[in-house]
Amino acid sequence: MLTVDARLSRGEFALDAAFSAETAGVIALFGASGAGKTTLVDAIAGLVRPHEGRIALGDRVLFDSGAGIDLRPERRRIGYVFQDGRLFPHLSVRGNLLYGRRFAPRERRFATLERIADLLGLEAMLTRRPGTLSGGERQRVALGRALMAQPDMLLMDEPLAALDVPRKAQVIDYIERLRDEMGVPIVFVSHAVDEVARLAGTVVVMAQGRVAAAGPAADVMARLDLDPLAGIEAAGAVLEATVESHDAAYGLTLLAVPGGTLRVPRLGLEPGRRLRVRVRARDVSLATAEPRETSVLNVFRGRVVEIGPRRGASVDVAVDIGARLTARITARSADALALAPGRAVYALVKSVAVDPASLVQAEQDDI
Repeated sequence: MLTVDARLSRGEFALDAAFSAETAGVIALFGASGAGKTTLVDAIAGLVRPHEGRIALGDRVLFDSGAGIDLRPERRRIGYVFQDGRLFPHLSVRGNLLYGRRFAPRERRFATLERIADLLGLEAMLTRRPGTLSGGERQRVALGRALMAQPDMLLMDEPLAALDVPRKAQVIDYIERLRDEMGVPIVFVSHAVDEVARLAGTVVVMAQGRVAAAGPAADVMARLDLDPLAGIEAAGAVLEATVESHDAAYGLTLLAVPGGTLRVPRLGLEPGRRLRVRVRARDVSLATAEPRETSVLNVFRGRVVEIGPRRGASVDVAVDIGARLTARITARSADALALAPGRAVYALVKSVAVDPASLVQAEQDDI
């Protein structure tokens, strides 16, 4: 468990954040710019000192104002990957990686340079200098340097923010490999909902220096009350899915999801492969009678569980289909359909974003 309870003030900004989360997989700190995400990870790393509170990683207490404990950053055994990588320009890739190894206790030096280079695809660039690398390559080297220190936890502060879409997709693939193959707990800071939906098992939503919500990604990201904090475009749902089969005649892949089968553009994945699907609220429409002649292939029977506040002409409606979906419809449609909690409806899913392959957007609106 990672347990965080930190309070501090910086000018007009005040951090008062507390949460606990299992460290298996990725914990995402999510929220708008200025929410306090970076300040919080700096406190975990020991780069800033809270005025009061307690931070512990498992049984190891990193900070406790009441007990007078404040471990120096190098004693916390936490790796930190910054947005800009911060590599040493005068060292080769090999030199940067080996520099990280200097901070690993001798009895904990299990990750070899060869293993890290293979895991992150760095073998062909070990002799190059950082100035000759792309942004995505530099971030991979920064990841490798942090891992060479054999950390108990890895902190990543907006590591993809400065990258273009192809390089971002590449680095996300490598972060997934770290999550799945090395088992190093990761705290991942982001304000991009697609990154969080793809990587995180636990999401901590921050707003104005406080924790607004914390819990499993699927539960937190489906909450209607978080739209104003996370951004209106973030509304949607994250579904766990399994590849059932492929429909070669129509170029589709059939995914088993709670509530039925979801058809998406063909994925290069074997049947049985587990993945995540993000269904955006704007791509879900509702009907109170079963659609019989429609171009939409994904229709799920469900029940309204919550209706959010009206925002201009639109309103978000949460529907339980076996998991929770969110539909963004006009307020006029909600009234015309007489929607209310408990009302039986059909959810029509027009388009989805699929993990892996960089959350490829299914652009065909008739799916």
